[in-house]
Amino acid sequence: MKKWTVAKLNKDIAVDISMRHELPMLIAMILEIRGIINDDEINDFLYNESVLSDPFDAKDMDKAVERIKQAIENYEKICIYGDFDADGVTSTALLYSYLDTVGANVMFYIPAREGEGYGMNKEAVDLLAYQDVKLIITVDNGIAAVDEIAYAKSLNIDTVVTDHHMPNSVLPDAVAIVDLHQEDCNSSFKELSGVGVALKLVMAIEGEYGDTEQILENYSDLAALGTIGDIVELVGDNRVIVKNGLKYISNSDRCGIKALVEQSGLSDRKITTGNVSFTLVPRINAGGRLGLSKKTVSMLLAEDEQTAFEIAQELCEDNTQRQAIEKEILDDIDGRIKRDPTIVQNRVIVVCGENWHQGVIGIVASRLKEAYGKPSIVISIDDDVCRASGRSVKGFSLCDAVFACSDLLTQFGGHPMAVGFGILSENIDAFIQAINDYAKTVQMPIPELELDCKLNPAQLSVSLADQLSMLEPFGAGNPTPLFGLYNMTVSDIHELGGGKHLKLTLSRGANSVTAMKFSTTKKEFPYIVGDVVDCAVTLDKNIYNNIENLSIIIKEMRFSNIDEEEIFASKEDFEAFCRGDDITPQQALHLLPDRGEFALVYRYLRANSGFNFPVDVLLYRLNSASLSYGKLRVILECMNELSLIEIYEGMHSTKIKLNEVEGKVNLDDSLIISKLKEVSMDA
Repeated sequence: MKKWTVAKLNKDIAVDISMRHELPMLIAMILEIRGIINDDEINDFLYNESVLSDPFDAKDMDKAVERIKQAIENYEKICIYGDFDADGVTSTALLYSYLDTVGANVMFYIPAREGEGYGMNKEAVDLLAYQDVKLIITVDNGIAAVDEIAYAKSLNIDTVVTDHHMPNSVLPDAVAIVDLHQEDCNSSFKELSGVGVALKLVMAIEGEYGDTEQILENYSDLAALGTIGDIVELVGDNRVIVKNGLKYISNSDRCGIKALVEQSGLSDRKITTGNVSFTLVPRINAGGRLGLSKKTVSMLLAEDEQTAFEIAQELCEDNTQRQAIEKEILDDIDGRIKRDPTIVQNRVIVVCGENWHQGVIGIVASRLKEAYGKPSIVISIDDDVCRASGRSVKGFSLCDAVFACSDLLTQFGGHPMAVGFGILSENIDAFIQAINDYAKTVQMPIPELELDCKLNPAQLSVSLADQLSMLEPFGAGNPTPLFGLYNMTVSDIHELGGGKHLKLTLSRGANSVTAMKFSTTKKEFPYIVGDVVDCAVTLDKNIYNNIENLSIIIKEMRFSNIDEEEIFASKEDFEAFCRGDDITPQQALHLLPDRGEFALVYRYLRANSGFNFPVDVLLYRLNSASLSYGKLRVILECMNELSLIEIYEGMHSTKIKLNEVEGKVNLDDSLIISKLKEVSMDA
């Protein structure tokens, strides 16, 4: 469940933008909502195809270029030291491809996720020294490799760091550190991915007479894959990179990208940030998650179509295997949550399991975060140091939280929205306590669904979807516009795709629209004909029999006119009580139901032979002015304690089963009721 918000709009400014730039009013409104309001910003956002900020604005870029040019001229052996995710492998492929083209003596090295882990390690440095490497260039890593770079220096190997992660207080002793997040870096745009920094390095080596448009033509396909894969904001330089990259991915002369597009089933489809993010990037990542990313780099660099085709096929198979492993772990976690709901009542969710595959725990953490709207960390336990990966929600810096627990960790790194760290198994319980203690000291955000604006169903047309294409590419920092259709009555529910999808007819007054709810079966759908709902939708168009039609795609739904503020406040009080946090007597009173409210819930469950939808849906169906979300939770917990019901509540499904009970049940025998009464006595 999320809190729905509608972006604030200054309509006068939007009208002015529309008139000044001769733009449709909807486009002007979205630009104003997203803070793109002055002429330079608007022109850059809508029309800039090739202008990137000066690479030499970055601190140490001149030093990096000088050392790399020296290595090229002297034919010193250069190693590009990459990383195993999409950003890391595309950074490696891009810089290798360029240096190879200009005649450098270059190789690359990608550490294995399992066995070596993220970043530089001394064993790899030994291997590179044995191979007579004289210069290491890190891409998408290196900013935290203080000991490893010092070790390389002791072996007479210089290092140039290019990275985009947040620096620690101690920086490595490298020849040059190109990381735009350094405090004294003057770069005007700092939100590049690792591959974006690598592209800027190529621009800098080419120098002031370099042809930026030619560089984008040669390398923006690789740069776009890594930029989208790393989920950096698609504004500024990133937007220019991705605009170009999508164009060149669609018509790539790079054998590896062409093979990957073909094997992924995208050959006849428009290449968008969406299908890059959800189709191509997972396959690129699959090599690093389950095996060695070296084969992914080899595919991206391949000049032989057969070799590229075979590796692309392997990556698709790896991705299928990755999905199976991910499902297995998620099913395990789902079962645990159903047995012990306290796992997800913490402010920061932490789950751990024996020998969970380290290559997929980041994805699993992301799924948990999406399901519960809370920062989530997944730990894979093995005999030695356990590995962990976490994902956060907007408004909570997970790296700050993890860094605050650094005394319990063996290593750590990341940024506000994602972290990775190592921890000894004996410290896991202390870590769970410590990170949740930290979370008590900050205001935990409520998960939000951010709408750009509300739309009247009478306004919907194909031309609106056409207008929105001006704002592409969409992605982080420039999300696909999300619109609200409010107070819509569900008039019809029709199954499509063998029951896998739903087509809904929604009406308000004299206006009726058809909308799609994908990947939802009728059995899973909690709404019925006659319900009045709000829908968060995206707009697109499809062409059938040469006729353009508007596609309305439902992303989220809720009942209209619900009191979200009350539900979230009541939910937090209930969870705080279950966690053992101190709550006031007044809060306890607000959670204590009376016998009439117990009877209402029990009668409804009896009449419906249980319930198979989320608790907030049950609250709506009960239609009681006095019954809060927290009270309903207490009632269900009490009934579960007393074996009146069995409740199984997982990540994506809820089942409340009614038990047959002989004789009367005393509600005062419930532990939760007695504890609440005890706390409320001083009210």
